[in-house]
Amino acid sequence: MIWKILEPSDYPVLRSVFEKQPYNLSIYSLLSLIAWNTGPTRSHYTFDRDRLVINSESPTHPEERYLILPLSDRGFLTPEELHDLAIDLGYRQYRFVPGDYLAVTQINKAENWFKITEQAGYEDYVYRTEDLVRLRGNRFAKKRNLIHQFMRDYGHQGRVTVEDLTPANREECLIFLEHWCMQRQCDQDEGLACEKRALIQTLIHIEILECAGIVVRIDGEVNAFGIMSRLNEKTGVLHFEKAFSNIKGLYQFLDNTCAKRLFSQYEFINKESDMNIAELAQAKKSYHPVHRIKSYCLSIR
Repeated sequence: MIWKILEPSDYPVLRSVFEKQPYNLSIYSLLSLIAWNTGPTRSHYTFDRDRLVINSESPTHPEERYLILPLSDRGFLTPEELHDLAIDLGYRQYRFVPGDYLAVTQINKAENWFKITEQAGYEDYVYRTEDLVRLRGNRFAKKRNLIHQFMRDYGHQGRVTVEDLTPANREECLIFLEHWCMQRQCDQDEGLACEKRALIQTLIHIEILECAGIVVRIDGEVNAFGIMSRLNEKTGVLHFEKAFSNIKGLYQFLDNTCAKRLFSQYEFINKESDMNIAELAQAKKSYHPVHRIKSYCLSIR
């Protein structure tokens, strides 16, 4: 079986498979898999009959190799089928197995074939789009106040403009990202450094990856942007939100504007996981998710 490294040029080849994928965990967004595939750990794919199979391989930690759930027009693979496929391909683990898969297939059946453990820090936060658009009620009062403060300080005389993220403003977004990373010292934080590489990958290949985004300018300069992609029929993923933290209310304005302009056709917004980062977890909880999608590891018994 021939494995191919997953690259931006593979997006048109795999797009139709992912359009039918049934999972609600954000890793099953094709954009996400490609954007974060910048090494040293890399994902590859192959086709096993009508099934798309994706792995993850680390040259420095070969024991960390794993598969994610295969995608097939036939729908879910049973735990027994997953077990047999992993054995045939020489793998011992599936990671990023959504909780909704285990709910459909029944955990007790999966436990006949796998040891099941939750992946801490990889539980996705899911919000109702209408909640993040309207920001109604006392629970969102602080968000509304911060947006009002931002508009009071910057919203007059056309200082604030919002536009689609396109190849025409890509270079300005890359420059903004460099400035944002200098503020956050991305080079000294492995997680932020990885995210920076994923964002650069996305921006450089924005046309082929078919993502959607917005750019917020203040006095003509890029001060924030957000990028999303489709996950499934009901849910889109907000992959990246970047805004200068010294401008009060800008992040809240960006988040609300993303919900309004990028997710009008989706019932839900998936904002991915908090990766066990306390500050990130607090920010995601403050928007009151309607549910969270747990991620599990299945290890062959």
